[in-house]
Amino acid sequence: MQISKRATTIQESPIRKLAPLMVLARQRGLAIHHLNIGQPDIPTPSPYLDAVAEYRRPGAVLSYGPSDGLPELRQAIADYFGRYGVPLGAGDVLVTTGGSEAAFFALNLVADHGDEIIIPEPFYTNYNGFASMAGVRVVPVTTRAEEGFHLPPAEAFERIISRRTKAILVCSPNNPTGTILTTTELGMLRELALRHGLFLIADEVYKEFTYEGAVHHSFLEMEDLAEQVIVIDSVSKRFSACGARVGCLISRNRAVMECALKFAQARLCPPTIEQVGAVAAYRMDPAYFDPIRGEYQARRDALYSGLTTHSGVVLRKPDGAFYMIVKLPVADSDDFARWLLSDWSLEGETVMVAPGSGFYATPELGHDEIRVAYVLEVEKLVRASRILLEGMERYLSAGAAGQAGAAKR
Repeated sequence: MQISKRATTIQESPIRKLAPLMVLARQRGLAIHHLNIGQPDIPTPSPYLDAVAEYRRPGAVLSYGPSDGLPELRQAIADYFGRYGVPLGAGDVLVTTGGSEAAFFALNLVADHGDEIIIPEPFYTNYNGFASMAGVRVVPVTTRAEEGFHLPPAEAFERIISRRTKAILVCSPNNPTGTILTTTELGMLRELALRHGLFLIADEVYKEFTYEGAVHHSFLEMEDLAEQVIVIDSVSKRFSACGARVGCLISRNRAVMECALKFAQARLCPPTIEQVGAVAAYRMDPAYFDPIRGEYQARRDALYSGLTTHSGVVLRKPDGAFYMIVKLPVADSDDFARWLLSDWSLEGETVMVAPGSGFYATPELGHDEIRVAYVLEVEKLVRASRILLEGMERYLSAGAAGQAGAAKR
C-alpha cells in the first residue's frame, strides 16, 4: 500500500513542527518564551464566554446547525462590517470552521487541479498546505524585508500571470510581516484583477490591529470588484478566541456563495455553541478594540526596539497585525530555531521562533529569517529579545550546531 503523494509532500508547519523540541526543553526545566505562534494572551471578552455559559438548547439536544452558519451570526457579521462602511447582507456571509476552512474553501472555489494562485511571499504558511490539498499551484511574487515587505510593481505580477492563473491572494494587515497594503497597492491589485478577470482573495482577519494612524481598507469597499472579491475572516485573533474555530467566507458573488454552500454542506455545519459566543462578541461596542490596539502597539515597539539593537538585524517596524519577519545574520534559521530549544538557555529561559523558510514558496528564500509574534506582555518581550540576541551571538561564535553544547549556561 502507498500513501498519497499529496500526503507525503505537504509542508510541515514552521509554527508547530518544533513542538517535540519544546517538550524536551520543558522537561529539562526551561521556561520558554513563545514567539513562534500567534496565540494572544488578551482575555477572551466576557460577552463571548457569558453567552457560551448561558447557552441552553431546547430539548437538551445539541443538534446540527445550518451548514452556512447560524442566521443570527451571519447577520451580526454583516452588521459588524457595516460599521466600517462595508454594507453586507447575511446572504453575503458563510460561517466556516475557523478562517482556515474559509481559505481552503476559497482556493477550491476559484481554481481546479493544476490551476495557479499568485500570492506575495512571505505569506501565511498554511496557504501552502491548503493549496497542496486543493491541487493548486502557488505562484509567488517576492517582497523584501529591506522594503518593509510592500508589493513590487505591477510588472512583477504581469510576468507571472498565465492562462492558468485564477486569483491573487493577499493578507492585509499581513501575517507574517505586519505590513498593511497602501491605497496605491490596493489600486494596483484592483487593476490587475479587472484587466485579467481574476478573483481577489483577501485575508482580512487582522483588520482591527493597526497602529499609529495606519488604516486598513477592505477590498469589499471596491464596488466594481463586487463579483471578484472573496474575503476570509475569523474570530480567532479579533476576539482572542483561537480555540473557538469560527470564521467566515464573504462574497457578494451569488454563484460563489451558492457553490460555497455545497462545500459547507459536505462538512455538515460549523460548531454551534462557539457561534453563539461569536454573536455576542460581534455585537460589542467597537471601542472594545481601543485599549487592545494600544497594548499591541506597545508590545510591537518593545520587541522592535529590543531586536534592532543588533546591527545585523534587518527589520522595518510593522504597521499592523502582531507579527514580524526578522532577517538575521544566520545561514539556516531552521537550525538556529532548533538550537535555541535544544542547546541554548539564559538563566533558565529560552525562546521559540518560527523559521522563515516555511513562509515562502520559493525554496531558497527565508533561510536567514524568522517570524516572531508579539503576543506576550511587554516585560516578557524585552526579556525574549535579549535571550534571542545573546543566543544568536553564541550560535554564530560557536559555529552553530556542531559546537552547540558549549553554548549552555
